[in-house]
Amino acid sequence: MALSGIGRLKAGSPAAAKPGKPLRGRRGIYLLPSIFTVANLLCGYYAIWSIFQGDIADLDNAAKAIGFAILFDMFDGRVARLTNSTSELGKQFDSLADVISFGIAPALLAYAWGVRGVVAPSGTAELRIEGFGWLAGFAFLLCCAWRLARFNIQGMAPEQSHYFVGLPTPAAAGVIAAMVHAVKYPLTSWWVSLLWLGLELTVAVLMWSSVRYVGFKEIQWQRRHSSLAFILIGLLIAAIVLYSEEVLLAIATVYLLSGITARLVRQVRHRRTPHTGDAHA
Repeated sequence: MALSGIGRLKAGSPAAAKPGKPLRGRRGIYLLPSIFTVANLLCGYYAIWSIFQGDIADLDNAAKAIGFAILFDMFDGRVARLTNSTSELGKQFDSLADVISFGIAPALLAYAWGVRGVVAPSGTAELRIEGFGWLAGFAFLLCCAWRLARFNIQGMAPEQSHYFVGLPTPAAAGVIAAMVHAVKYPLTSWWVSLLWLGLELTVAVLMWSSVRYVGFKEIQWQRRHSSLAFILIGLLIAAIVLYSEEVLLAIATVYLLSGITARLVRQVRHRRTPHTGDAHA
């Protein structure tokens, strides 16, 4: 009897599972990174609620909520990596929260701030702008969901792991939120509204594109750094507190243009570099 028990599989072990049956994953989720994800989701929900209120202060609060969601989203992944508490469940939960905070919320905010109060020359033109606003918002949401799904499968750029492929969804939402926070008053001119919708579509296309953006994931926060870096970070925080409208809009704009500029520079260098066949000609 003792010898016959040797090699017997324990109940519940992976090898004892029946063929063709999926294995059950571990129950539970890591609390610390999930708290930041829940905070991200709460900010997105509050932003949507504020948009429905409709006042100027409410739209500004929605923009601020999206900004805080970006901050919480930056922390949840880093905390998970620092505490070695990453999981597939947490990854999917974070993506679902990002669809709310960086897809639905900024798309609704862009419409409420840039289209809803527009006074057009005629009723027909006004209806067309509303239709364009609806389509631009859906395009933004669609590209956001596509960007998150692609990141879950492909991750960072394969040749350089500290680059994102396409504009990250928090940065895209940050462009919308920073503009609303800086200007405050909703748009009323139809041609300015068309420019705004053009910007929204451009941001959406950049999320879908293969343009690379720096991810800052190579920064080792737990290691020692120069005191100059500490001073610069402190000055940046102080500038955001005192002049949040101008500083946040500048940060969002510079990051948005950084990927496009780097892409154009690489293309110019590639054209100027002589090919192998041309060198032997």
